Amino acid sequence: MQPFTVTPIGVLRTPHTSREGMPIQPTGASACRGEARINPELADGLKDLEGFSHLILLYHFHESSGYDLTLTPFLDTCKRGLFATRSPRRPCGIGLSVVRLTAVHGNVLELEGVDMLDNSPLVDIKPYVPRFDTPQGDIRCGWLEDTAEQAQEMKSDDRFVQRDSTR
Repeated sequence: MQPFTVTPIGVLRTPHTSREGMPIQPTGASACRGEARINPELADGLKDLEGFSHLILLYHFHESSGYDLTLTPFLDTCKRGLFATRSPRRPCGIGLSVVRLTAVHGNVLELEGVDMLDNSPLVDIKPYVPRFDTPQGDIRCGWLEDTAEQAQEMKSDDRFVQRDSTR
């Protein structure tokens, strides 16, 4: 595969200045407020966004590096395949969060439910549309079937800090 370059469209400002102790998913960050500060030259692209209650944010895990193809994720005690987890240590380091949009002021989006690290580079924004984004039919959650609700209380620790034996 050919590498490609991604240019951030802005930066995320959140109260989470350290990876340890932060929420592991937006469901555990419902009271956490933050902002997406979009590059001023892209502000016109925010037109009509205020009509949406939620946004999908794609961002870079800028403080994570390396990865392991198997790891012990939050909410479990045994090793799982990387792509069956939401670990921040990934080959491309792309994060995804669905957050609540509370206001738009020029090039600044006010958000609730922020679970990302402060100063994370924002890669893209998409409006969350349940008819598009909620799959129909039989939905299975694999190994998370019995533990996903624990994400509301679980906080991050140091398990995803790069170790010497990683890529």
